[in-house]
Amino acid sequence: MSGIVFRVSGPVVIVDGLDNPSMYDVVKVGSHGLIGEIIKLDNGRAIVQVYEDTTGIRPGEPVENTRSQLSVKLGPGLLGSIYDGIQRPLDRIQAASGDFIERGATAEPIDTERRWHFVPTVKEGAELGPGSVIGEVQETSLIKHRVMVPIGVRGKVYGLREGDLTVDERVALIRSTGGDIEVRLSQRWNVRSHRPVIDKLAPHMPLITGQRVIDTFFPVAKGGSAAVPGPFGSGKTVIQQQLAKWSDADVIVYVGCGERGNEMADILMTFPELEDPKSGKPLMDRTILIANTSNMPVAAREASIYTGITIAEYYRDMGYSVALMADSTSRWAEALREISGRLEEMPGEEGYPAYLGRKIAEFYERAGMAKLMNGGVGSITVIGAVSPPGGDVSEPVSQNTLRATRVFWALDSSLANSRHFPSINWLNSYSLYTDDLMGWYEKNAGEDWRSVYGSSMRTLQREAEINDVVQLVGYDAIPDEDKLVLEVARSIREDFLQQSAFDEVDTFSSMHKQYLMIRSIMDFNSAAAEAIGRGVQLKDVRDSEALRMIARMKFVKEGEIDGYNESVRDEIERLRKREAESVI
Repeated sequence: MSGIVFRVSGPVVIVDGLDNPSMYDVVKVGSHGLIGEIIKLDNGRAIVQVYEDTTGIRPGEPVENTRSQLSVKLGPGLLGSIYDGIQRPLDRIQAASGDFIERGATAEPIDTERRWHFVPTVKEGAELGPGSVIGEVQETSLIKHRVMVPIGVRGKVYGLREGDLTVDERVALIRSTGGDIEVRLSQRWNVRSHRPVIDKLAPHMPLITGQRVIDTFFPVAKGGSAAVPGPFGSGKTVIQQQLAKWSDADVIVYVGCGERGNEMADILMTFPELEDPKSGKPLMDRTILIANTSNMPVAAREASIYTGITIAEYYRDMGYSVALMADSTSRWAEALREISGRLEEMPGEEGYPAYLGRKIAEFYERAGMAKLMNGGVGSITVIGAVSPPGGDVSEPVSQNTLRATRVFWALDSSLANSRHFPSINWLNSYSLYTDDLMGWYEKNAGEDWRSVYGSSMRTLQREAEINDVVQLVGYDAIPDEDKLVLEVARSIREDFLQQSAFDEVDTFSSMHKQYLMIRSIMDFNSAAAEAIGRGVQLKDVRDSEALRMIARMKFVKEGEIDGYNESVRDEIERLRKREAESVI
């Protein structure tokens, strides 16, 4: 099973003499036992990508084949953890080796000494299949960890043990045709294989994020996928952090893939201090962080995406709604490009491997709302940031991502520079889930949602057309009807779309509040249009109290919004009547 190092090229090591190697076998390279993975077999030699720094590795050093593929350990204790790209717990390694992680340092992904109180939810002799829930563990204050029968196992359960157990202890036995199989609190799964489901379901409800430009105009469905391309400094990380904090998913998996160390440090410092807005409990009680910064080994960056999606699938199989934030997939693609170059593969467009599109599609296809093996329903929503050089979304990573996803949030650096956040350009963005989710919005937000949404989008599009005319003839030359469009569009942009992450009220808006806000703006539009049609001056409309009250709606607390909305409607009606009287 042992071999020797033949050649070293950065993270790629060529190994000679391995006994019967297989693709994707995990190996330990050199005297330090660096973790690597076989990615190519060529004339009896194994080409290995090493997930750690290979500095100092020399030809002739031993290589050991573990005969197992890259996998993650799944069980209670995942939530609240901080891992690197191959599921090494950074907090426990840091406690053992200091701030600088030594090469070859390892630790169990889940604490093997901690005991969890296991409560069976089935009776002795019950017939169970793959994914069936045997019992529960209270993993955190927010999440009950459902212990499931491993995939591929079917039979009658017996030997149930209730009590305080470690993750490696047996909780039950499954008597199958092949013999008795032990079920433990934990299990392992190959990260490159998706966990099976019975069926993928059509999207029918949105992932509520509390960000008005997303929920109202460009929603992503639960179980959907979204791309967030944008140039440096346009706010990709800010948006993903906001979604991680405020989205209504049960579990959050945040993958920092190749991002700057200061950004990940900010996440690692702020997330443990945040409260879950729905429960008041620590946000980390439903969050898993995977940190693989730009100065970490490039091969581990490639693995981090798979580690994150596998953990997300595990919680989906428990019936939870999971949101995975990948920041950013461009760094992941760059890792693929570097490894491909060292393998001397034929390059594709811009040096990326020819299989880049397939790799990106395989990742996003693991998202979805699914009917589970145990009969339940769970979902994974994947939101991937893309960092195209210079903001050019025509480059290969952006284009292949847009082919695989159904939502495009186009970040605009000019909006970010003008302090408009979220800096999503409303003219360039789109969501292909809008029609699928319209029924949900009409039922849960407002019966007239379709007309309110349509009229507000038309107003923003009309504003762009009028601004082109203004550039030619000047503002004073356009009619009052067009000036009103500009005024209403300004209100939509500044009073509705623009949102402050630092204001404790404005940072999150429920769908009910979003509906009341956008409907108030469009009601004001219709009332003002009627008045102007009767000859009322535009300056009188601009000076109305209704417009000032609409501008303050974003800062009204959720519990007070209904009463405040009634006052706004009264002012709109007062404006309508007053102007009618002034004309007479």
